Amino acid sequence: MKLPKKLRNSIREKAISRARTRILIAGRTPENFSQEELEVIVREEEDNIKNNYKEKGLLALAALLGLGWWI
Repeated sequence: MKLPKKLRNSIREKAISRARTRILIAGRTPENFSQEELEVIVREEEDNIKNNYKEKGLLALAALLGLGWWI
């Protein structure tokens, strides 16, 4: 599914922020990683963000349909 550019940029920025935090929590700096490794970390965070949006969307849909008690 193709997302609008503004939403893609927003997700990308949020993923970069989360990746920085993840790297710092691990006790390392971004300079310790190659460009490819950083891209993989950011991609993982982007996927996590997208999955969270999808999950929340499905829960909201279930709530609208009155299915909240059975899920």
